[in-house]
Amino acid sequence: QVQLVESGGGLVQAGGSLRLSCTASGRTSSNYAIGWFRQAPGKEREFVAAITRTGGNTNYAESAKGRFTISRDNAKNTVYLQMNILKPEDTAVYYCGASRNDLSSYLYDYGYWGQGTQVTVSS
Repeated sequence: QVQLVESGGGLVQAGGSLRLSCTASGRTSSNYAIGWFRQAPGKEREFVAAITRTGGNTNYAESAKGRFTISRDNAKNTVYLQMNILKPEDTAVYYCGASRNDLSSYLYDYGYWGQGTQVTVSS
């Protein structure tokens, strides 16, 4: 079993940056691909970015391309989401999930989730 804990959220002005972290516990955490999703009030959870087990490949939603970067440090059991040029529409609770399927953008492929971290972007 894998347990995930997100951190790094907060309040930032439009155009600013934040780096989210997703720390996994368990000796087999590096055996999972990790994805970031977000959920705004009244909306469904949506895919943001994903990274393979080794960190060699990544996948981004169109809304994240060019602004967000996902990376991982398996020695620290941590996956990062660097978010730049933030916009008010990026405001959401951000969740990381663990999957056996590399680079999936589908919720049902993720069997483990963290509790989420709030990101608020003011205009």
